[in-house]
Amino acid sequence: MALALLDGGAETRGFVRPQPVPHPEHPEPRFGAMIGRSPAMRAAFALLDRAARSTATVLLEGETGTGKGEAAAAIHRTSARRSGPFVTLDCGAVAATLMERELFGHERGAFTGAAFASPGVFEAAHRGTLFLDEIGEMPLELQPKLLRALESREVRRVGATATRPIDVRVVAATNRDLRAEVAAGRFRADLFFRLRVLRVVLPPLRERKGDIAPLVDVLLASFGASRDDAAAIRSPAFMRRLEAAAWPGNVRELRNCIERCLVFQEAGIDDEDDAASGASPPSLPPSSSPPSRPATDAAPEAYAAARDRAIERFERTFVESLLARHDRNVTAAASAAKISRVYLHKLMRRHGVHA
Repeated sequence: MALALLDGGAETRGFVRPQPVPHPEHPEPRFGAMIGRSPAMRAAFALLDRAARSTATVLLEGETGTGKGEAAAAIHRTSARRSGPFVTLDCGAVAATLMERELFGHERGAFTGAAFASPGVFEAAHRGTLFLDEIGEMPLELQPKLLRALESREVRRVGATATRPIDVRVVAATNRDLRAEVAAGRFRADLFFRLRVLRVVLPPLRERKGDIAPLVDVLLASFGASRDDAAAIRSPAFMRRLEAAAWPGNVRELRNCIERCLVFQEAGIDDEDDAASGASPPSLPPSSSPPSRPATDAAPEAYAAARDRAIERFERTFVESLLARHDRNVTAAASAAKISRVYLHKLMRRHGVHA
């Protein structure tokens, strides 16, 4: 079962949200794969639902881990374009020198090594939805070309002379305050207003503590938790500790916490975050029953398979935590871990982790 409200994006702890305008709440406590029964999330669902029924460009704002990627996918699946492709480009994970090719594609011979022509994400998303994640990381020099593509509904591949028409609905997401970026000269005002036709702000987890319990239920089911471990995590004392935590990484951090508790039976929130919030890190309460053991007549698992599965869990948790600590900045994260960016990208691809 896919976890609701997970997405990639760099964390900006200074993200300032304007005072929200009251909106009617969505009648259901979910939208697509997203879950939330709190008033803040139900109001966001209502806006997402209205956005899905239109063809306008959507700008999703919110801190890292609040569910911008899931929201974009839900908009697509609920829209009239759901039979078309849903294509994602993480603007923060592509080198500036490669961004134009990723967006618009290239012709054969356009540059050294271009042995064949290749479409960009705009062409790949034709008659579907293009999700531009971390749009605030778009290089300033490419922003006019992106604006032109959005306005003209056509693209020109690198090395081409002719343009190609596109039929694409664009959903963009950012954890940055784009107004502040515009004021600082790092983001074009005309592109900002072109993207901000429909704006939806996803609330952080600390503003919807009532959603923690249903999210934990989804997480436990997705991890296949045993009855004893699930009962321990759902205990009133442990749930109170979860609800008292600050969750700067939002639902993504909650997911990592629950997984660590299940795997290691120990604390699942970073000490730095707990110190800032004044809450002690929750650890998995002892189960009322002894840990389950394999049946005596069952064949023991092969050492290699057990080792590989443990390594896989470790790598995924390590990469997620590493990126969260460094605002999803791959270069900084790789440097701190003393590994190359290439290897970190390899680990991210292997485990489906997005910057």
